[in-house]
Amino acid sequence: MSLVRNFATVGAGTAASRLLGFLRDAGLAASLGSGAIADAFVIAFRLPNLFRRLFAEGAFNSAFVPLVAAHREREGEAGMRRFVGDAFGLMGVVLAVTTLVAMIGAPFLVRGLAPGFVLDAHKFDLAVLLTRIALPYLVGVGLVAVLSAFLNANKYFTAAAWVPVTLNVLLIGIIGWIHLAGWDGTETAGVALAVGVAVSGFVQLVLIAWALRSHALGFPFPRQIWNRDMAELVRLGVPGMIAGGIAQLSAIIGTIIASMQPGAVSWLYYADRVYQLPLGVFGIAIGVVLLPEITERVQSGDEAAVARTQSRALEFASLLTLPAAGALMVAATPIVTVLFERGAFTAADSRQTGHVLAALAAGLPAYVLIKVLSTAYFARRDTTRPMVYALIGIVVNVAAAFALFPSHGATGVAIAISLSAWLNVALLWTHLARKGQFTVDAVARRRLPRILAATIGMAAAVHLLAMPLSAYMQASVPALLRFGALGLLVAAGLASYAALALLLGGADRRELVLLVRR
Repeated sequence: MSLVRNFATVGAGTAASRLLGFLRDAGLAASLGSGAIADAFVIAFRLPNLFRRLFAEGAFNSAFVPLVAAHREREGEAGMRRFVGDAFGLMGVVLAVTTLVAMIGAPFLVRGLAPGFVLDAHKFDLAVLLTRIALPYLVGVGLVAVLSAFLNANKYFTAAAWVPVTLNVLLIGIIGWIHLAGWDGTETAGVALAVGVAVSGFVQLVLIAWALRSHALGFPFPRQIWNRDMAELVRLGVPGMIAGGIAQLSAIIGTIIASMQPGAVSWLYYADRVYQLPLGVFGIAIGVVLLPEITERVQSGDEAAVARTQSRALEFASLLTLPAAGALMVAATPIVTVLFERGAFTAADSRQTGHVLAALAAGLPAYVLIKVLSTAYFARRDTTRPMVYALIGIVVNVAAAFALFPSHGATGVAIAISLSAWLNVALLWTHLARKGQFTVDAVARRRLPRILAATIGMAAAVHLLAMPLSAYMQASVPALLRFGALGLLVAAGLASYAALALLLGGADRRELVLLVRR
């Protein structure tokens, strides 16, 4: 149960960050709507947020954690700490240079991320300004990633999971300040938010350094920023970050294509915020916790323990992810309406965002499965093959998005993202099955179809209940009643799923009781 307990620790921190992210984005939607200023800030925030997710949410771990374990085994505690110190120094230099170059080349970045902005000179110039202000965040969050991965490699998950919450806490405070100052809908609001993004990276760095000190995980000042160990880190890290960041890279591609349609960038962004809650809570938590566990068992040569751990992770991921995907698919528009429809965010925005969310939700189980399957490669220090599969998925994503965008708009982009994720799962699974490196035990084989059946039953119940409750979720209804209706829908979905999962044998009652207690 320690594995599940660690899943819960990381998942709780990620859930808190995502929930605060909802509050942040609800404030953004009310303050900025889906117009030019909102689109400009979304683009300015996209690159720093991509780095945050690549570094802070597990992709960096794919190369770093196995190397930390290898240095500990080969050279002992001192060798491990020296390696971490060198990595910290290399990351600091690389990020400082990257940030400077990116700030100088911000117009090219904006043109690449949102080519449609070129048609609106004012929106383009604002996006460039906000991007330059927010970019220093990269330095802070990159260094936080090294220190967080060091904590994760030593199986201290709490601080690394909770420190990223700082970003949303700070931005929510700034949104409140914007409202009190009367800056809603102004460029000043965008500038204030971009400054908040930059500052939060360094606040996180101070907090994570304090956590390291409390666990006595110091490391020496780097003697050199380039050596054989750092070359190996780069060799494994770049492919690992591409493979581990496939969801984020797909979102970037979607943003580029969606920028051709007015408002589509914001619809995709707000849908992604809802979608990222279950993906973060389940996918990131499983990926972060599972990697050091599998790495330890692979290095000890205990293949039976590897198979057992992988089966429990697959079962646990399915138990939580499938119902989340089903509920989001059938109740997307009511969820978006309650969370975001107020102020400048209209009913038409809710409908469009709901369609995008439903399409993204279809790929949610795939992205969580990618996290589970990828650990089997990363633990064996193979980051190249998952990167190749991720790149194949990206090619398919681009082709499908361009094919679907003319007829389906932003929803077509979301469909393409989901299709590419399932292709990635098929490629990862096929190779592992052929090599015998991912086997599903009898318990998981028995429970997985029953979990799927319980999910289908739950989705039907949520769909039926959403119809009469939808009248109480409209923007004209008082906020307390709206959130109460949504809460009732969520509670009914959870209750029906739990009952069906227990009745059909998809979950064991004793295990669930023990999990809740722990």
